[in-house]
Amino acid sequence: MIINHPLLGPRDAAEFVYLGDASLINRPDPEAPDAAQQFYEYQYLRDNPAGEHRELWFHEQGDRSWLVVTRNTLTHEITKVELARDVAMARAGDAKPKTKGRGK
Repeated sequence: MIINHPLLGPRDAAEFVYLGDASLINRPDPEAPDAAQQFYEYQYLRDNPAGEHRELWFHEQGDRSWLVVTRNTLTHEITKVELARDVAMARAGDAKPKTKGRGK
């Protein structure tokens, strides 16, 4: 399987380590009142979907970057590859409260 790395171009999947579901980027808040339940669900109650799925891959034998790979688990077709830091920053930006301010 070939992974089209956003910075380095096409790379063999043997250079990468598969680390599971990309939604694991969103760790539960340890300060939440139900933190124990959230961490239990985070750790043990994961989906194992057939079809398109977002996965976390680590480029161990390369630039050591983390990637979010959108892949069909039935056909192994990769439809999208993103740097995990960009995905995390976009999610953090979406989570910031929108405040009204003066525009320029």
